[in-house]
Amino acid sequence: MRFLFVLILLAGTGISLIYPWAMTNFSGREIGAWRVYEQGRFKPLTVPLSGRDAPVRVLVDLTARAERIVSQQRTVLTLTAATNGRTVLASTLQFNHVDNPRQASPQLPDKIFRDDAGVIASVNSGSYLFTVGPGDAEDIPMRGVDLILRSGAGETDRRARPVGFVLMAVGLIGFLLSLRSGGGRPGNPNSQPPPPRWGRG
Repeated sequence: MRFLFVLILLAGTGISLIYPWAMTNFSGREIGAWRVYEQGRFKPLTVPLSGRDAPVRVLVDLTARAERIVSQQRTVLTLTAATNGRTVLASTLQFNHVDNPRQASPQLPDKIFRDDAGVIASVNSGSYLFTVGPGDAEDIPMRGVDLILRSGAGETDRRARPVGFVLMAVGLIGFLLSLRSGGGRPGNPNSQPPPPRWGRG
C-alpha cells in the first residue's frame, strides 16, 4: 500500500506543479524575444503576428539584482497588447511566486525571474503593439525586461491544479497512515518462555 500512495503523491505533484510549468514554458514554438527595458527606459514593441500563430502566450523575463522579488502583492510591471486600437490583453505582473530564478551570468549576481502575462487566444494578422511599464512596487532593482512570445501555446486545464493538490494530499496522508499502521517487527517466537510442562520429569 505504501508504494501505491507514493505513486499517487508523485502523480499529484506532476499534475499540479510540473504540468502547468511545462505548458507555460515549452508548449508551442517561440516567435521571438525582445528587450523592452534597459538603462532605466521602457520602450514599446511592435510585432507582426499571423492568424496561424494563435494562440500566442506572452511571457515576461525580469532581470534583477535580487535573490527573490518581494512585491508584497504590489504590481511590479504592467503589460498591454493592442491591435488596430483595440486592447487584446492587459496584465499585471508580480513575480513573487518565482522560487527558482535563472542565473543571468556566472560572473554577475543578477537573476532572471519569469512571469506569465497571459494568452492572446484569437489573433488577426497584423501588427500588435506591446507596452510594458512600471507598477506600484518600489525598490525593485531591475536591470532589464524581456518580452517573449510563443505561438501555438497550449492552454493549461484549470481543473489540473486542484485535482493534483487533492491527489498529493491523499497520497501523503495515506503514506503517513500506512507508516503508523505498519506495526512493529513480528515477535521472535524463540524469545517467549516455553510453555509449562505437566507430568513427571
